[in-house]
Amino acid sequence: VQLQASGGGLVQPGGSLRLSCAASGNIFVVGDMGWYRLSAGDRREYVAIISSVGSTNYADSALGRFTISRNNAKNTVYMQMNSLKPEDTAVYYCNVVSRSRTGGWSNYWGQGTQVTVSS
Repeated sequence: VQLQASGGGLVQPGGSLRLSCAASGNIFVVGDMGWYRLSAGDRREYVAIISSVGSTNYADSALGRFTISRNNAKNTVYMQMNSLKPEDTAVYYCNVVSRSRTGGWSNYWGQGTQVTVSS
């Protein structure tokens, strides 16, 4: 299973970005899909998660500003990030739990996309 993340970039404080992460490969069922970030100092932080039926959960730092969504037909997860702050600067990684038709559940990570919030 491969995860292709995109959508990062440089944005001014208060701006918006939309991240995408598409899963492909030997996938039969996709479970939870989520986003994490790695900020300066190598501190990995949970950001948001969405279940296969659309239930969502957010870290306090993301609540009210970020919105996670998914397209099950495309095995893709999105995260709309609004009102970005300099402390949101990090490499964002998508995470997907899936299984093949004959295998068990496995956890996969995308390659990361850099988000920089700076004036």
